[in-house]
Amino acid sequence: MLSRQSILKNRYGDSRIADILIYLIFTLFTIICVFPFYYIIINTISDNSLVSKGQILFVPKGIHFDNYAKVFQMKGFPRATMISVGRTTLGTLFTLIGTSFVGYAMSREEYWMHKFWYRFVIITMYFNAGLIPWFINMKNLGMINNFWAYVIPGAVSPFYMILYKTYVESIPAALEESAELDGAGYLVRYLYIVLPLSISMLATIAIFTAVGQWNAFTDTLFLVTSSDLYTLQYVLYQYLNEAESIARTMRSNPEAAATMNLSNMLTATSVRMTVTVVVVLPVMLVYPFFQKYFVKGIMIGAVKG
Repeated sequence: MLSRQSILKNRYGDSRIADILIYLIFTLFTIICVFPFYYIIINTISDNSLVSKGQILFVPKGIHFDNYAKVFQMKGFPRATMISVGRTTLGTLFTLIGTSFVGYAMSREEYWMHKFWYRFVIITMYFNAGLIPWFINMKNLGMINNFWAYVIPGAVSPFYMILYKTYVESIPAALEESAELDGAGYLVRYLYIVLPLSISMLATIAIFTAVGQWNAFTDTLFLVTSSDLYTLQYVLYQYLNEAESIARTMRSNPEAAATMNLSNMLTATSVRMTVTVVVVLPVMLVYPFFQKYFVKGIMIGAVKG
């Protein structure tokens, strides 16, 4: 029979092998996740002529930062950035208030016809009138060339309402019942009991909403004609189209291209890469601070059968 020491040694050896394999798998997975971002970044700081030919794969060549300087010097860039920051901040705040309040109301069994209204809100996730009726409705509401067109339409999200309602239902009912016996009404219980206990779910909804608001540009495309209300995403979208147009012109006129410094000249590829970094970087900087709430909120607020 094997001694206790040999058994423990075998188990310890098997455990170390398993740990090594796990670390290798997760290291490989991390590299697969990180490499696309690394690839984009090195292409934004490399020789643009080499980038357009696909010759930058692992190591940057001809390093320069003219792409970022030119993107940040775009006409209307500072104002567009402020508009995007404003819509992201206010849009997220309004969504948190509207969604949490409606979700809390839908979680109350005593709410008048609460099942009907709950289904009424949910059905909007699956059916809508279409783009043209939506545009007509927004026009009739005075949302054309109006900053609030970025904020008000998303104040209540059915999907986030479902998450929040499910989360609230997981809070022990005794907490609200004890407050109700002390004379607390719905609003007091909502503000002082439900909201403080649902920070993780609110953080989850906040990061989803903020990313969506930050990346949105189609509402600007359909509802805004004034350049004063252009968002950063829309300005970058316009600039990207202009860069592609310039690139096509240069390809059709080789003599003009020969007189220019191609290493620093913006191309469609370099603009696309630089715009991607400018758009994604703020989200990557904010996300780590919300990650712990994000995971907890999704797990607890998941819709259960």
